[in-house]
Amino acid sequence: MTITTKILSPLALILIAAIILLANCRHGMMDTEPEPEGLPKGTSFLEPSSQRSGDPATGYQYLIYGDYVGSGIPLQVFKQFFGSNSPDDLGRTGDADGVPFRYNVITASNGVKVVAPTCLTCHAEKLNGQLIVGLGNNTADYTANQATMFQTADLAVKFLYGQNSPEWNAYYPASRASQAIGPYILTKTRGVNPADKIFAALSAHRKQDDLAWIDVAQSTIPVDVVPTDVPAWWLMKKKNALYYNGLGRGDFARLSTASGMLTMLDSSEARLADQKFPDLMAWIRSIEAPAYPYAIDQSLAAQGKELFERNCSKCHGTYGAEETYPNLLVQLSTIRTDTLLSHVYQLYPQYHTWYNSSWYAQGTNKAQLLPNNGYVAPPLDGIWATAPYLHNASVPTLDDLLFSGQRPTYWKRSFDNSDYNQQKLGWNYTKEVSKTDINTYDTTLPGYGNGGHTFGDVLTDNERKAVLEYLKTL
Repeated sequence: MTITTKILSPLALILIAAIILLANCRHGMMDTEPEPEGLPKGTSFLEPSSQRSGDPATGYQYLIYGDYVGSGIPLQVFKQFFGSNSPDDLGRTGDADGVPFRYNVITASNGVKVVAPTCLTCHAEKLNGQLIVGLGNNTADYTANQATMFQTADLAVKFLYGQNSPEWNAYYPASRASQAIGPYILTKTRGVNPADKIFAALSAHRKQDDLAWIDVAQSTIPVDVVPTDVPAWWLMKKKNALYYNGLGRGDFARLSTASGMLTMLDSSEARLADQKFPDLMAWIRSIEAPAYPYAIDQSLAAQGKELFERNCSKCHGTYGAEETYPNLLVQLSTIRTDTLLSHVYQLYPQYHTWYNSSWYAQGTNKAQLLPNNGYVAPPLDGIWATAPYLHNASVPTLDDLLFSGQRPTYWKRSFDNSDYNQQKLGWNYTKEVSKTDINTYDTTLPGYGNGGHTFGDVLTDNERKAVLEYLKTL
């Protein structure tokens, strides 16, 4: 049992991390879109980019069976220690039958079958016991250094197969990269993701031209780890830019293939993924937000709709038969939420300049990272299901988001996905007086602040209740 934990935990937590480059994806699909007139003060319009089309059905098969992460635990080791009888197996067949939804069985480049994470390690989560594909993982734990755990996993694979075995060679790329980046991606609390830091650490170990691995980091890896919340996939169809700060521009399928940087041998593997990711993006664009599963006071919701459209729709759009979404970047001076995520690429320009000169930024379907001083005002489809809130997951409920004065400085939740508050719309939590453990969110830490977005403070208690009731309908 000890070996079991030490083999699975590092791969579950570190290979997941590579996929997290998809975690902040907020894509768009429109080639042409008029810039709106009369933009709200302190905002700017994010121009759309041409996107490749794809086949959604093929994309879904690639999602649950694909080899976009090409290294992992040898299949027989996985079965020996963990079995293969998970009820959450997505109904897959073949080697993946019974394998938990966050993993898949792939054939490595040398023919060895290994178990590796899928995108659903970050982009699927349970809510009230129901698995929702496309909901961001809000329970992952990146507070421990997984590099030490991989050292134990190395011993296990060597003992079972030998260091010169095909099984070791199929496993080693995951171990090598995970041990290199492990010390740099530690978060201060459970439930947030170090996506931007993972990219920074991996790019320091990759050549620009062919993406081949470099053992010694070619640039200084920054110390700061910026926490982010994994956004819902169903929002992507409305977006003109990726990431909370609108950083990702150009071809979004190309941007998303960077999830393979952890284990790929070189750009030849990136090119293979680049051919398939348009199908995956097409499937993501096809999914819808889950409906609110509890009772809704329709009369109160109607009042909330009027308040929402008067106070919120200029940035977050309108909903219903004729939906609109303005695709606005809100300046830091206006939104006033924690600035570290927006500033990190200005503080460490070597990472976006590396990307913009790399293989990813070449050719017809190139992509770019263009830093901004602000955050994207997101669509709110299915917002009831996406707690906690703000880009860094610092606010536990929508009620707290709409009244900044009641946001807790220190708060703790159970991480039980059925522990949902139907009145406040979000997680039940307890207020704490200090940080006591990894389950306590400390908003006094750099990057973890819960300030800003005070627009709801103008609402009365009754108006806020009405808006919350309306948000249940989105």
